[in-house]
Amino acid sequence: MKNEAIVLSVKNLCKKYPNFCLDNVSFELQAGKIYGFIGANGAGKSTTLKAIMGLIHSEKDQVLFWGKSMQDSERSIKNRLGIVLDDGYFYESLTINEMKSVIAPVYDNWSEESFQKLLDRFNLNKKQKISTLSKGMKMKFSIAMALAHKAELIIMDEPTSGLDPMVRNDLMELLRSIVNETGCCLLFSTHIISDLEKIADEVIFINGGKIIFQKEKNALLQEYQKVIQNDHLTIEDIMLYHAKGENWDD
Repeated sequence: MKNEAIVLSVKNLCKKYPNFCLDNVSFELQAGKIYGFIGANGAGKSTTLKAIMGLIHSEKDQVLFWGKSMQDSERSIKNRLGIVLDDGYFYESLTINEMKSVIAPVYDNWSEESFQKLLDRFNLNKKQKISTLSKGMKMKFSIAMALAHKAELIIMDEPTSGLDPMVRNDLMELLRSIVNETGCCLLFSTHIISDLEKIADEVIFINGGKIIFQKEKNALLQEYQKVIQNDHLTIEDIMLYHAKGENWDD
């Protein structure tokens, strides 16, 4: 994969609800990069991710994965995606290996060898029941499932929510190393801004259903240091700046 290649192109996502709407949400993701998707509760993060994954229908969108429509039912497209959700999708009564046996047949390019190596890397026991796994272990299992079918785009919704700081730090380091090793693209939605400050290459900020900016992380901090006049600025400060109704023209 070439780092400059566009993995996902989102154009004009629109979805209207009685008290909220996505307003022409557009952004692009490149291979080999980690994108932090941020915004306050109710800003539109989860709605955007659901629209990308086809879980909800948006009015006039164009979502392209490697140039092909995500609405395409071709198995080849879905084989190349990995989805890691905060609430998981596992049967608690099954073991890790039994759960894998349920999901693996969905993917044409499943690699059992890769899966077993990932379990070893993550210190996961294939005979352990899902119900006995901590939240951090379940998250690692989800990541192993995504990587074992060679996902080129991994979408994560609040992957570190509810995890203690040490586990979160370990998970962030793991995600960074995985992207560096595989060249995949990672999009993760989070409200824990300190996590993305550690590993994100770019930040996408949504507020009130609109994309406010998509910028390279370090360039973003440098630009807003001049605007807000704070040499110790954080991404959270920038979020608060916009949430208070401030305006800034590039």
